[in-house]
Amino acid sequence: MPTTDAPDDQRLRSRIVAELTRTRDRTVALTEAVDDADLVRQHSALMSPLVWDLAHVGNQEELWLVRDVGGREPLRHDIDDLYDAFKQPRRDRPALPLLPPAEARRYVAEVRDKVHDLLEQVRFTDRPLVADGFAFGMIVQHEQQHDETMLATHQLRDGAPVLTAPPPPEPTARVADEVLVPAGPFTMGTSTDPWALDNERPAHTVELPAYVIDAAPVTNGAYRAFVADGGYDDPRWWTEAGWRHRTEAGLAAPLHWRRDGDGWAYRRFGRWSAVRDDEPVVHVGFHEARAYATWAGRRLPTEAEWEKAARFDPVTGRSRRYPWGDEDPGPEHANLGQRHLWPAPVGAYPAGASPLGVHQLIGDVWEWTSSPFRGHPGFAAFPYREYSQVFFGDDHRVLRGGSFGTDRAACRGTFRNWDYPIRRQIFSGFRCARDATEAEACG
Repeated sequence: MPTTDAPDDQRLRSRIVAELTRTRDRTVALTEAVDDADLVRQHSALMSPLVWDLAHVGNQEELWLVRDVGGREPLRHDIDDLYDAFKQPRRDRPALPLLPPAEARRYVAEVRDKVHDLLEQVRFTDRPLVADGFAFGMIVQHEQQHDETMLATHQLRDGAPVLTAPPPPEPTARVADEVLVPAGPFTMGTSTDPWALDNERPAHTVELPAYVIDAAPVTNGAYRAFVADGGYDDPRWWTEAGWRHRTEAGLAAPLHWRRDGDGWAYRRFGRWSAVRDDEPVVHVGFHEARAYATWAGRRLPTEAEWEKAARFDPVTGRSRRYPWGDEDPGPEHANLGQRHLWPAPVGAYPAGASPLGVHQLIGDVWEWTSSPFRGHPGFAAFPYREYSQVFFGDDHRVLRGGSFGTDRAACRGTFRNWDYPIRRQIFSGFRCARDATEAEACG
């Protein structure tokens, strides 16, 4: 029998249903856009076949919601190992006995039916996994993260274009070159956001000296100047590891760029268009971002510097959930959720600027920081070590802010992403920072 809900629980159930439905609609759109042959094909050794991602999100939903939260018997215990991301490297997944497309679709639908049944009965107790609907929010975010991964697979696939979306809005604001962030403490991370993941927790105070950060992500035009100046051919701008990778991989420009007469063209989901100078550069790795920053006489911001620029309100001294405030992102705030299929030009989202005047911190492109991935002071793995803790260390660099392919459910001012420094297939860009001069710091 359904539970008798308090009004707050009724609202939470309604929110969970809406988020699960909205997320699944996106998954279906990404997997139905291609035929079954494309679904089972591996378009890049860096990525899974789309059909693996499809069944994987269903398997995670079964593991956490049907079995753990609901206490129900397994639907398909036999496929757990096939869809374990730690046991099955991406390059090997095409050779596995994966569920065929039709069977994968039936499986994820059956899992979702079970979830809707248990959602009517589950009680949101103080048990951490179900408090405030956390497990359901975790699954929504997990599926949205895989939706962005599948979007990246679409960007890598050959063949006729299958995805369409309107272009992002044109600029409506003039954006400064850089912004001074004053010295002092700010609150980093969160202890109160109910669906925040373990690596965003707990809230803690960080003291930073004054610094200067770009008011917008580095644009194609600025990056083209680096390319034209021989930036990819001069080891002075690269770290030893970065130069070694540049040489071994033969890097000469961002991924998906090619020469087009005297300029450059960029392939966007199967369509070629001229590189537009006022859009944030995308598909560059950490090594490229750091080389550009060195060439420009700057550096990449630390993760704490990025978050303070994004969240700190100098009037109140508090940290906001988003640069514009605490309300969820709307289409006026940021380029999120695959509404558009490439970054918006600088100045397109003035309503999303931070109190300090830093623009487009959320959406458009994931932004590389200089920081290796670590837990916040007081970090506790929850609900499993494999979400975050196993990735801590110097091998991964933190990215912040989300991209045009990131959903609002998986993006906020505290949300943390991470990847290997060589990764370029993700929707990644960057902005630069520098230490404030003494005169700047003193005002």
